Formats: sequence, structure tokens, C-alpha cells
Amino acid sequence: MNTDDLITQLARDTQPVRAGTVGRRIAIGLMLGALGSTLVLWSWLGPRPDLGSAMLGFSFWMKWGYTISLAIAALGVTAQLARPDSAHLRWLWLLAVPVALLTFIGLGELIRTPSGEWLAMWLGHSWRTCPWRVLALAGPIFVGLLWSFRQLAPTRLRAAGAAAGLTAGAFAATVYCLHCPEVSAIFVLTWYSLGILLATSVGALLGPRLLRW
Repeated sequence: MNTDDLITQLARDTQPVRAGTVGRRIAIGLMLGALGSTLVLWSWLGPRPDLGSAMLGFSFWMKWGYTISLAIAALGVTAQLARPDSAHLRWLWLLAVPVALLTFIGLGELIRTPSGEWLAMWLGHSWRTCPWRVLALAGPIFVGLLWSFRQLAPTRLRAAGAAAGLTAGAFAATVYCLHCPEVSAIFVLTWYSLGILLATSVGALLGPRLLRW
């Protein structure tokens, strides 16, 4: 039997994949992971006591605007890498947009703030713990995305793991906003982003081991 005949025989009983299957699978894993991350936050750190009033202010929505837009862009990349035909990633440049916008807001803060207060504004009250909390909250979301990938066919395993880690980190930072009292854009740009990068690095490290099929 030659190769073409073998491929034809193997493919004879395959069924076409319904449109939207990849998106639905990833959405289910993401929602389950986000629910788990939220439950961890509620039981571990708890929401900030002034959450209701904080949600009426600019700072809260500045943080959510950054983390949610980064998460959506990362999710698009993750969905592409979940497929075997992921050689050319589209819209990868969108990941830079929220970073650039938050950098612009941070520069505006620095211009309006006396230089003697820059260090306190940058470090806030929780710079030592913020990245590690984001990384911890990314765990359930990363597990949910890994569950999604088990029924998909990624071929670039390290890149797919990194994208899943980036998505998990960005959504975890979104959940962490419900607790975090920090209000500075340069704090968010530095320490939230560090937590997201840690999650991305862990995903890249584990991807080749956990996504192999």
C-alpha cells in the first residue's frame, strides 16, 4: 500500500469538525478556570471592602481595561495556536496596544506627580506580593485551558503553552483587580505585567510536556 492509499483509508471514517468547536472548547475551559480563580480569590484574599465605590472610579476601570483587553488579545492568539495550521499568527500585534495605552497613561501620571512621590507611586503597598498573587490566580485558568487543548491539535507546543499562560495571567489579573487597592497606572504596568509574564513563562516551560498528543 502506498502512502496516498494509506492516508485515504485512515481518513475514510473521519467526521468533519463543526464550525466553532475550537472556540466553544476554549470558552468552556476558560470559564471553568475563571470561576475557580474567582473562588480562590474570594476564599484567600477576599474582595476589597470598598469594591462598590471603587468600581465607580477611573482607576478601577483603567486596571480592568488593561487586563481585559490584554486577555482578549491573548485569547485570540491562543485560539490560533490550538489549531495545527498556526504557522502565521494573525493579530499578534494587538498585544502591544493595551501596553502602549497604559504606558501613555502612566507617563501622564508621572508628569502630574512631583518626582519625590514617583517611587511610592510605582511600588504602591503590595509590589512584593502582587506578581505572585497574579501567578497563583492564573493556575486554575491555565488548568482549564490545558483541558481545552486536550481535545484540540496544537503543533507549536511551547508557543501554545506560552499563549495559554499569557491568557491565564491576564484573566487572573482581571480577577485580582477585585481585591487590589492600588490605583497607579505605572504600578499596574510593572507589577501586574510581571505576574502575567511569570504565568507566560510557566506556560512556555510546561507546554511541550503537557500539550503533547
